[in-house]
Amino acid sequence: MSAITTLFHKLKLYLFNASWMMAERLLNIGVGFLMAIVLARYLGPEQFGILAYAISMTAIFASAGHMGLAGLVVREVVKQPDKVPETLGTTFMLKLTGMTLGFILVFVYAWMFEEVGGTEFWMLLIVASAIFFQTFDVVEYWFQSQVQARYPAIAKSSAILLSAGLKLLMVVSGAGVVAFAFAHTAQFIIAAVILALLYKSTTTVSLMSWKASFAKAKELLSQGWILYLGSIFAVIYMKIDQVMLKWMVGAEEVGVYAVAAQLSEAWYFLPIAIVASFFPKLIKLHAADLALFNKRFQQLFDVLFILAIAVAVLVSLVAEPVIALLFGDEYQNSASILTIHIWAGVFIFMRAAFSRWILIEGALMFSLITQGLGALANIGLNLLLIPRYGGEGAAMATLISYAVASYAALLVHKKTRPVFYMMTKSMFSPVRYAFNAVGATR
Repeated sequence: MSAITTLFHKLKLYLFNASWMMAERLLNIGVGFLMAIVLARYLGPEQFGILAYAISMTAIFASAGHMGLAGLVVREVVKQPDKVPETLGTTFMLKLTGMTLGFILVFVYAWMFEEVGGTEFWMLLIVASAIFFQTFDVVEYWFQSQVQARYPAIAKSSAILLSAGLKLLMVVSGAGVVAFAFAHTAQFIIAAVILALLYKSTTTVSLMSWKASFAKAKELLSQGWILYLGSIFAVIYMKIDQVMLKWMVGAEEVGVYAVAAQLSEAWYFLPIAIVASFFPKLIKLHAADLALFNKRFQQLFDVLFILAIAVAVLVSLVAEPVIALLFGDEYQNSASILTIHIWAGVFIFMRAAFSRWILIEGALMFSLITQGLGALANIGLNLLLIPRYGGEGAAMATLISYAVASYAALLVHKKTRPVFYMMTKSMFSPVRYAFNAVGATR
């Protein structure tokens, strides 16, 4: 018992930090779930599909601004606290440049492929305007490095609630689908403002002291360009399904699919919160005790796999009655899509840990290679399966491509093969822990 108590005290800060992230994500899931029900019923599959299409297409182009720098910046701040203003300022300028490029790409796409002045055209531009405010994610990186997740959680939770209230007012007033694009953008504006205010009130390193450095930008990009391209590929294979459904089938099928995808992806907060909270500790452990580092990573994979399986089984069992009850007959096909899509979470959960392993080991090229394989597999499988199976085909493509990118591809190279074996071992973790428990009782 004393050993357990000692371990708890050592991990208390990280568990407390993770609890804030989980609380924010749970609120996001709860409010997002309720709003999905309201909007899906209010707008109907076709208009709900148009909204989902605009958000997915914007996410693909906005990946140009995310840079894949989150973990890298956290690592730099932890390792070089004396260079915080330069690191944060440079990251902010890099993201702003990328986000501007992303917005331009959305505009060009909308101008070339949508009716200028039409609903889809304006939806894309309004939703895309939100990406400029995502540059304030840099503030969140700072709080992550300080193990202070409560501040980003407060900012995001406030934005979620205020945006939800705005959407409900729009429903009551009978607003059209374009209005909900404004509400979507408002959430990012609110979160950015509150994040900036919280940062100002909790740190001595003011926003005005941030400074962009060409040398630092070159350093970050030289280390992170692979993660940058990898993050673009990741967004493509996470969002391209809805875009290709719009192109190949229509907006109504996107609406049906979006309900299933949202319910499936809502659970992805679990691995993100757990892994992000322990990341600073794992960085230090890697330098101090490699054997213990590997042991902790195996335990992390075990936990993530067990959680993923529990979620997948639970959702598969309740998908049909829940969707029928909450979303109505118009979305009955979402249930079969959900029972396929939810199993992709097994690989997404373990991918969260693998992504941090890549950063700690400096094996950045594997991010690009595996994400690229996933994107190519998803696009190819969508082309093959969507014409025949519609939304279910897109879900199959998602499941297979995630398995390729986040598991099977790791077997190919000797550097990542140990991680493949860890993941494989974790797939037997329920049996291993059951046998250990039985052995302990004898």
